[in-house]
Amino acid sequence: MSPYHDLYRQSIQDPEGFWKAQAEQIPWFSFPETILSKDENDLYRWYRGGKLNTSYLALDYHVENGRGEQPALIYDSPVTNSRRSYTYRQLRDEVALVAGMLRS
Repeated sequence: MSPYHDLYRQSIQDPEGFWKAQAEQIPWFSFPETILSKDENDLYRWYRGGKLNTSYLALDYHVENGRGEQPALIYDSPVTNSRRSYTYRQLRDEVALVAGMLRS
């Protein structure tokens, strides 16, 4: 059986265990109290009580793990014939600058 099919089977047979294992691969600010639960309307709730920061995961995490000088974003426009590349560090700093302006 292929690795894909193994993962698929695990996700169907034990969804809570499978998704807990996936969640453990992510640096949470606050790990979820529950992985999967149903609310009073029988709707599923995922990762209740968990807190993530998407910007941190997309940028800061990579800088902290030694990838700060690697390309994070490459803009290449055939229309304007321009190309620009940002490293994880540069993009993190630009995002922090804009976030600071929005707070002001």
